[in-house]
Formats: sequence, structure tokens, C-alpha cells
Amino acid sequence: MNPGHDADVGAGAGAGAGDDHGEAEHGAPVWAVFGDLMAGLLGAFVLILVGALGMQLDLATRLDVEVKRRQAEEVRRTALEQALALPLAEGRVTLTGGRIGISSSLLFAFNSDQLQPEGRRLLKSLAVTLAGYLAARDEVLMVSGFTDDRQVRGGSTQFADNWALSAQRALTVTRALIEEGVPSSAVFAAAFGAEQPVASNDDATGRALNRRVEITPLPRPASKAQGG
Repeated sequence: MNPGHDADVGAGAGAGAGDDHGEAEHGAPVWAVFGDLMAGLLGAFVLILVGALGMQLDLATRLDVEVKRRQAEEVRRTALEQALALPLAEGRVTLTGGRIGISSSLLFAFNSDQLQPEGRRLLKSLAVTLAGYLAARDEVLMVSGFTDDRQVRGGSTQFADNWALSAQRALTVTRALIEEGVPSSAVFAAAFGAEQPVASNDDATGRALNRRVEITPLPRPASKAQGG
């Protein structure tokens, strides 16, 4: 029996056992780090998924609101077309994008805010139609005055500029509608002067189109609670 040989074998066995134990010790942290990494990736994936679902839900909500808004506009336009069938057929008014247009030449003389007889008769007939339209809806009417881009001229004119002229014409139409039965709480006036033209101001035809009054139904603003 060779003691030296046995010692070498024992030492080798001991070394082998030590190596296995060392590999086990070194292997455990690797798997732990891998597990932490996978957990982190899973968490990030969940966050991304939740964010994507939230964005999709928000987009679906906005799309639904837009669809309902367009449907409401289509219902309003159809109702207006039916209510204004006669004046539209006669060519006394136009209806574009839910806005009722009336030529200023039909309502007023040049540089004037006084209604002409034909214009007053038209507003009287429109007031009945519009009052009935408003009775079935929670809406108000915006009466807007527009002019062409030529400056107000003439020493006898009472208007400083196109803003003043368009404002006074809008007020005149507003008062006429109220006098003929439109509730005063359901109509208001606005002035745009020469802004927002619908045609070129380079020729007489275009300027005539720009001199107009528009009546636009709008959703009634939400009333604010009265403060104490």
C-alpha cells in the first residue's frame, strides 16, 4: 500500500469536491441576477401594455365624442334645411356649414344700419321659423355682421369704421328678431368688420358677397353658479 499515492488521491478528491462546491457558489448569483432581469423586463412590459391600453381607451373616447359631435351637427343642419326650406328655395337666404346667410343689400341701404322694408319682412318670417327651431333645442343664435374691406366714407356717416358698421347692423337684426318673437335670452350680436371674407374683395361681386349678416345656431353655454 502506497501512502503517498493514497494521499494524492485524497487530495485530488478533496480538490474535486471543492471545485464542485465553488461552481455551485458561483452559479447561484448568476441565476439570481437572471431572475431579477426577467422580473424587471416583465414589469416594463406590463407598464408598456397598460400605457398602450390607456392610450387606446383615450383615443376611442375622443373618437366617440367626435362622432357624436358630427352627428349632432348633421341633425342641426337637416333641421335648419327643413325649417328654412321656403326662403332657401326663393334664394333669399343661404345655408352653409350651419350658418344662415343674408345679403346686406337685402337688409340695408349702402352704409346704413336701418332695415329696408324687404329686409324687415324677411326677418319677420325668419323669426317665426327660428323661434320654433329654438323651442325644440337648447341652443342660441349668434347674429354676426360683416362688411367688405372698403373703408366707410362720407361726411354724413355715423360709423367710424367697418367694425362699427357691422356691429350696428348685427344689433339691428338682433333687435328685429326679438321684436318678432325670438326670446332675447336666445340671441346675441357679434361684429367681424371686414374679417372672415367669403370671397375676394378685388371686384364688386366679391365685395357684395362679403357684405352680409349671418345667423348661426350654437349650443347654449353652460350657466355658471351664482356666487354668494
